[in-house]
Amino acid sequence: MVAITFIEDNGTRHQVDAEPGTNLMEAATLNMVPGVLGMCGGICSCATCHCYVGDDWRAQAGAPAEGELQMLDAVTHRRPGSRLGCQVIVSEAMDGITITLPPDQDAG
Repeated sequence: MVAITFIEDNGTRHQVDAEPGTNLMEAATLNMVPGVLGMCGGICSCATCHCYVGDDWRAQAGAPAEGELQMLDAVTHRRPGSRLGCQVIVSEAMDGITITLPPDQDAG
C-alpha cells in the first residue's frame, strides 16, 4: 500500500492507503476524502478531481498528457502542479506523497 495525504483547502488532512496501479481520484473517492468529486468516473472529461502535486513529487507523478492539459485549461484555480487526480497513477515511488486540494471543483 502507498500512503497518501490529501489536504483540503481549509487545512484538514486525510491520510489514506492506496493500491499501486489505482489513481489519485480513486484513492480519494474510495476513502471519502471531501473535495474530490470524480464525477466522470476517471475518464478525464470533467476536472472534478483537480488537485495540486507539490514540486518535490512531480517527477513521480509523471507529466500530464495533452488531453489532461486541455481539461486543466478550464479550471478556475489552476496553478503550477495542477493535475487531474484520475490521470495520476499511484506507484510505490509515491509512498508518502501529499496532495493539496483546491477550494472547489468547479462542479457548478
